[in-house]
Amino acid sequence: MKKLLLVVLLVSSLFAGDFEKGLEAAKNGDNTTAAKLIQRAAEKGNPEAQITLGYIYAANGRYKEAAKWYKLAAKQGLAEAQLEIGILYAEGKGIQQDLKEAKKWFELAAKQGNQTAQFNLGTLYYNGQGVKQDYKESIKWYRLAAKHGNVNAQFNLGIMYIEGLGIQKDKIKAYQWLLKAAKQGDTGAQNTLDRLCKESPWACQK
Repeated sequence: MKKLLLVVLLVSSLFAGDFEKGLEAAKNGDNTTAAKLIQRAAEKGNPEAQITLGYIYAANGRYKEAAKWYKLAAKQGLAEAQLEIGILYAEGKGIQQDLKEAKKWFELAAKQGNQTAQFNLGTLYYNGQGVKQDYKESIKWYRLAAKHGNVNAQFNLGIMYIEGLGIQKDKIKAYQWLLKAAKQGDTGAQNTLDRLCKESPWACQK
């Protein structure tokens, strides 16, 4: 199954003040001023600034500092930050590995519709990491992520339909989800699709 994904998202300016000025300075190539302004906005409690600071620290391998700022933003309900702190807990980067904590943060982000968090949560349930293994719960979260266009969830969902894990075997539905993943360029999905259609051509009729 696909591994947890580390996703770096672009953060848009939603708040005026130091953060907005910091982004503008960064656009103009003044990284020193940008860092000072974003830091100041983060310290004032701006969640967008906090997650941006987290991204900066993570990009430089300073995961302990990244975790600090991700968590502050996550506690304010920012789904992207909840995802990122969940990833750090899952991978044990800059913070002690704790899959139960990872599950908690992924679930909070997933319930806000974050497709990567939905996929990651489905993977925890699939592998029984930080939770009791539960294929049905895994299917639930993979399906939500897949419907949002998450290619990895589409692939995994297709595999689970083939193998009948947590759901009745259904090669037609497997074909449908694998096809969606293949159309997004997933070579693993395309290879699985080729085998499926060779073995069960009736399942692949359009």
